[in-house]
Amino acid sequence: RAVFLQGCDLPQAWAGRQRFVVGELGFGTSLNILALLQLWQAHRPQGGQLRIFSIEAHPLTRQEARRALATWPELAPLAALILDQWPGQARGLHRIDLPSLGAVIDVAIMDVADALEAWSGEADAWFLDGFSPAVNPQMWCQPVFTLLAARSAPGARVATFTVAGVVRRGLAAAG
Repeated sequence: RAVFLQGCDLPQAWAGRQRFVVGELGFGTSLNILALLQLWQAHRPQGGQLRIFSIEAHPLTRQEARRALATWPELAPLAALILDQWPGQARGLHRIDLPSLGAVIDVAIMDVADALEAWSGEADAWFLDGFSPAVNPQMWCQPVFTLLAARSAPGARVATFTVAGVVRRGLAAAG
């Protein structure tokens, strides 16, 4: 919540908007998305639609995610909605439709650059949550930063936990 939701100035950034798009690098357990959905539930604009595009190169199984998410019982009702439609490990694009929340999650199970190249959307906010640049250099590289810039709406916000200089410089160089 502190890194991604507050880092992207949510919910203020979507106030008064009918559509808001969040991009995420690193779907993992879906914990960031669950925190986002909880905030969306509490502060959703009348008739608002939330679109989420998340990328994961190495997906967890539904059981692995279920075990990990059990640590946050306050998110259990939302977690159940996602776990019921868990994308699995098959390569490609998987949709999780949450009409009761006014939300759709598209999860790309593929390498980050391929997913960003294939996606034609524009994110209003980005959650950059991959493993550190030393462990996951294919995510934290200039071609990916350039694709992030190309897939960002004007005024998009970016939040990440990393303080690595290569990331700060790379994001700045991409605009």
